[in-house]
Amino acid sequence: MLKGRVYNHTEEFTLESGQLLPGFQLFYTTWGTLNEDRSNVVWVCHAFTGNAFVKDWWEGLFGEGKTFDPAKHYIVCANTLGGCYGSTGPLSINPDTGKPYYHSFPTLTNLDVVRSFDALRQHLGIEQINVLIGGSLGGQQALEWAIENPQVTKKLVQVASNAWQSPWAIALNESQRMAIEQDVTWQLATDDAGLNGMRTARSMALLSYRNYHAYNQSQREHGPELKRTYKAASYQQHQGEKLAKRFNAFTYWQLTKMMDSHHVGRNRGGLEQALRQVQAETLVIGVDTDLLFPLNEQKFVANYIPKAQLQVIHSEAGHDGFLLETAQLAHHLDTFLQNKQYRKTWIPTVF
Repeated sequence: MLKGRVYNHTEEFTLESGQLLPGFQLFYTTWGTLNEDRSNVVWVCHAFTGNAFVKDWWEGLFGEGKTFDPAKHYIVCANTLGGCYGSTGPLSINPDTGKPYYHSFPTLTNLDVVRSFDALRQHLGIEQINVLIGGSLGGQQALEWAIENPQVTKKLVQVASNAWQSPWAIALNESQRMAIEQDVTWQLATDDAGLNGMRTARSMALLSYRNYHAYNQSQREHGPELKRTYKAASYQQHQGEKLAKRFNAFTYWQLTKMMDSHHVGRNRGGLEQALRQVQAETLVIGVDTDLLFPLNEQKFVANYIPKAQLQVIHSEAGHDGFLLETAQLAHHLDTFLQNKQYRKTWIPTVF
């Protein structure tokens, strides 16, 4: 049975920026039973707007008879620090003021997040994670963790992610934040500040999660008739509204900033040197039509991690293929987890 719990960290927590959080909480779920030698831990880092209930958004990989089966594995997933699904974030109460943080919430990095996850790991008495897996933002965090604490992770799986945030991805995030800024409510200290702007931001983000072919398949009109609203337009409106019902603009802002600062080479002698610190056997998975984190970024990661292999998902869905193509994912994961040998080859990358 999947169980949700809260970990309370009561000590001051120093962030990479030098700012402090006067403690924090993480909402997390566990699923399955920890075996006697604690060797069956699977830790999941969720994507941008994901949550700790991994079965809700990666059902093809998690569940009875799936690659990660709670009958065999002890599955842990925590809502990211800065999130809005039970972990400390901008809508949380600042104990120093007795009011929500809102705009004053400190800027976080992925390193801050994985340090909070590591505190939770120690609280749970887990010495080693057998499989650490994450996609997109979660993949950034998983890689950061495997570098920061290389002895903790036995096997690392990074899906549709990268080692540093590209200028292209930063520009996309900034454009989304500009949309939030244009919302006249954004400056207000209320839970729903900037919500209309976030609807627009989500609509913009979708264009990078999918691609021309994906929209042509799912939103194409079947005739030349003149219409007031077209399928693709309705889809954008629907997706913006859908997110507005479960998210907030402050967390959206915070997590895009977190992604922008992602660079595992910071204070580690550069990207290549940082990646060489990963001790885990590593599976890097890319999506061949990904516009947001293109395949060259996964090739780069796989080239420099010593015990890494690269596998490619074929999909018309773009970046979202990492959530949708679970049959291909499961095949690559099952092969990797069965310890089948890989041959390390240098893969050309072009940036």
